[in-house]
Amino acid sequence: MIKVSNLSFSYTGGGVPVLSDINLEFDQRTTAIIGQNGAGKTTFVKLLKGLLKATYGEILIGEYDVKMRTAAELARKIGLVFQNPNDQIFKRTVLDETMFGLLNIKMGRYTAEKLAVEALELVGLDDKLSMNPHDLSLSEKKLLCIASVVAMDTDIVIFDEPTIAQDHAGKEIIRRIIQKLKEKNKLVLTIIHDMDFVAENFDRTIVFNEGKVLLDGSTREVFSQKDVLEEANVEPPGITQLANRLGLKNTILTVDEFLHECAK
Repeated sequence: MIKVSNLSFSYTGGGVPVLSDINLEFDQRTTAIIGQNGAGKTTFVKLLKGLLKATYGEILIGEYDVKMRTAAELARKIGLVFQNPNDQIFKRTVLDETMFGLLNIKMGRYTAEKLAVEALELVGLDDKLSMNPHDLSLSEKKLLCIASVVAMDTDIVIFDEPTIAQDHAGKEIIRRIIQKLKEKNKLVLTIIHDMDFVAENFDRTIVFNEGKVLLDGSTREVFSQKDVLEEANVEPPGITQLANRLGLKNTILTVDEFLHECAK
């Protein structure tokens, strides 16, 4: 669905690169992009979305060459939920906020409202349609932004730190949304620091470090590479670390796996 070839990017043209020689292909596996702050993760997804243009290299999304397309054209293909919802919200009601992208691609108002309400039901905000988004809590604002992107029904959905400010109930909502998108054969990407959530919900994990891809593989395989993760200053999920300390041989990703392994 996405092919990235020899991608490099610098904010100052010929200056120090933020990303260097990235080569990746994305299929429909749910994929987490992890790494320390400053590793280049957010810059990378902004390049995918067309919000930035590559200094060198190529990004293909389906038949689209991202360099040759505007962000508005790419909006039909790829949706991005920003890390800070206040950077994304600007309409006066929850419903208008969720409908904005749909109306912007010239969808009829009746259909746009129907899809927006369905997306708001999915995140549990359908009882706040006329509320001003800025009066929502931070976690509700994040869910509103997720609803706005999900309503667009793009083939690719990117979440930037989706679990920030979310309690257990909020994380469960996001988990269900990821599963629904996966069932619809959407590509779900996330930038995230919540390793427990990664282990439980993502098939593939990519580790960025200093603007380069340090690891790329199945989530279980990546979290088994303790020494390489240390190089990127990334800690495995808590349950994985506990299993390692107890001497369990297999790489454990979830509490259920841990209990099953201990019961043997």
